[in-house]
Amino acid sequence: MFLVRRIFKVKKGTARKAAKLITQIGEMYEKAGQRTPSRVYISGGGVPGPADTVYMEWTEEALRSAYREQNPVPPGMDPVYAELRELQEETFIEFYDLYSGS
Repeated sequence: MFLVRRIFKVKKGTARKAAKLITQIGEMYEKAGQRTPSRVYISGGGVPGPADTVYMEWTEEALRSAYREQNPVPPGMDPVYAELRELQEETFIEFYDLYSGS
């Protein structure tokens, strides 16, 4: 089992607006059956951590290409991503192997 974390560095003062859009994106992937439920959280502002940064994480049984044929972009996603792109400065992804105790 793997933890996948996507990190979004957004323009100053837009973290909450970006978090709302990122939450919508996660829900669209979940509704399409392409992703497990995700968590979205923010650092900076009222808590320690990099300012103006939004995180989205979810789990996957296996690491697979996001561009595989069985993984089309869910309907209605393009306008949400377009709005998010206006807020984001950069994004990157991290992968973690979840320790199972075995």
